[in-house]
Amino acid sequence: MSAPLVRVETLAKRYPLVHRKADRARALLAVLAGRRAPAEVTVLEGVNLDIQRGESLGVIGENGAGKSTFLKLLTGVLNPSVGSVSVDGSIGALLELGAGFHPEYSGRQNIATAAALMGMSAAEVKAKTEEIIAFADIGRYIDEPIKHYSTGMVVRLGFAVVAARRPDLLITDEVLAVGDESFQKKCVRWIEDYLSDGGTLLLVSHSMYHVQKLCRHALWLHQGKVEAYGDVFDVTQAYLAYHERKTAAESDAEARVDSPLGYRIDAIRINGIDSQVPVATAAGRDLEIEVEIISPDGRRPQLAVGVIRADGTAVYGTTSEIGGGEGRAIDEERHRYHLRFEDLPLLPGHYTLKLHALDPEGLRLFDTDSRELLVRGETRELGLVRLSHRWL
Repeated sequence: MSAPLVRVETLAKRYPLVHRKADRARALLAVLAGRRAPAEVTVLEGVNLDIQRGESLGVIGENGAGKSTFLKLLTGVLNPSVGSVSVDGSIGALLELGAGFHPEYSGRQNIATAAALMGMSAAEVKAKTEEIIAFADIGRYIDEPIKHYSTGMVVRLGFAVVAARRPDLLITDEVLAVGDESFQKKCVRWIEDYLSDGGTLLLVSHSMYHVQKLCRHALWLHQGKVEAYGDVFDVTQAYLAYHERKTAAESDAEARVDSPLGYRIDAIRINGIDSQVPVATAAGRDLEIEVEIISPDGRRPQLAVGVIRADGTAVYGTTSEIGGGEGRAIDEERHRYHLRFEDLPLLPGHYTLKLHALDPEGLRLFDTDSRELLVRGETRELGLVRLSHRWL
């Protein structure tokens, strides 16, 4: 395998923790003496990564996870506290709005300055200026001072300069989240063309749609550390499931009636697996559920089954009484229900199967148990389920 375009080894970034002037003084003295500051905060730690030429990598994570710090270390804006970054090629980066632009200069004047800073010669700048202006499409404002620009106009101009440069590595930080829809579509088309020509992309975004659309791999940073790295669909689905669980934990816990003297669930098997660990299955596969319920009075209880997304959104629910499911008596107290969901239409994500033991009349809930279900698959469809369809 050829040498990577980018190599990141044991990368970490720490900042002195300062609250008072005396803290700043102590931190400065420690740096001058070649020692670590007495109190530090770590914003990034232990990142090891190779980015090959032609690769497209999405960097995801919550605000404050270390994404922007990671990009600044890659581009040399910041120096690492530990570890190293090596880049074998040119970089075009859109990190902060207006970075490199002088607010008092016009857009046309800033094009020349920004392009020169990216390594373009005077002849290249002259040849590319009209192309940059056309791509930015900001009309008469091109001759207005940058300080009069809207946020979207600044991004348009910055992206247009980078597009004209066509660097070996393109780094963008939420550029697709700013600007109108037509410009976003123009950026996506340009990035797709750039990737098809062998370009390398590192995209930071909170939009899992854009990450899945443009990237083959993803890096999930959580509290400054690598939480997951690998196939874009596996990592983004794990990240979305994390947020769904977080949302559910912040809401009120579901009410539950649990009587040890009544009907109760004794065993659960999902696709033949009876452990408590989450069960993984592929979208479109059959899902089989077996549940054993203990009935202290010998009467046949009812079973309710619910499918809930990890954030608490109800997806589907039914009962044996509604569907005509007949529990089979195993002995005097045990009854077994067997249910199959054929061609499971759930979209990839994290779900919970809720199983409820009801009385024979199906009126009162006595016991509840659950199993986690991870549905895998490669799709950018939106929602909870896939509705059967075909394009005509």
